[in-house]
Amino acid sequence: MSPPDAIDAYLETLSADRQQWVTQLVTQIRESLPPGFEEVIQYDMPSWVVPRSLYPQGYHANPDLPLPFLSVGSRKSHVAMYHMGLYADEDLLTWFNTEYPKHSKTKLNMGKSCVRFKKVTAVPLDLIGTLCTKMTPAQWIAVYEDKVKPG
Repeated sequence: MSPPDAIDAYLETLSADRQQWVTQLVTQIRESLPPGFEEVIQYDMPSWVVPRSLYPQGYHANPDLPLPFLSVGSRKSHVAMYHMGLYADEDLLTWFNTEYPKHSKTKLNMGKSCVRFKKVTAVPLDLIGTLCTKMTPAQWIAVYEDKVKPG
C-alpha cells in the first residue's frame, strides 16, 4: 500500500497547469467518497480501493491487489478518471450520461470505465462529487461480485 502522502507526491510531479486541476479533482473525490475506501497509488495513479480488511479476496485480475474502484491520471492529452462503478452498474452509467450535459458544455468522452477530460478547465467537479457519493464500498463489492468477477 501507499503511504498517505503518496497522492500528494504524485500531484507534485505534474506540470503547474495540470497540478491545479488534478488537485481539485482529487480534493473533490476525497471530500465526496463514502467512508471505507482506501486512498493509494495503484497502476501509478491516485486511486481509491476497497481495502483487504473489507474484501480480502482482492481483485480477480491480480489477487495481490485490493479491489480497485476509482483512479485519476494525468495523461499527455487529457486527464482521465477511471470509475469502475460506471463500467459495472448500468443504472449509474445511465444517470451519469443524463447528468453530464447539465454540468459540462463539452461532449462526454468516455470508454468503459474511463472518462477523459481534454480541457481540464471543463472537469465538472460538482458532478464528480455527486457521482462519488452514489456507491459505498459494500455496494461496490456487491456489484463487482454480481457483474464483474468471473465465475
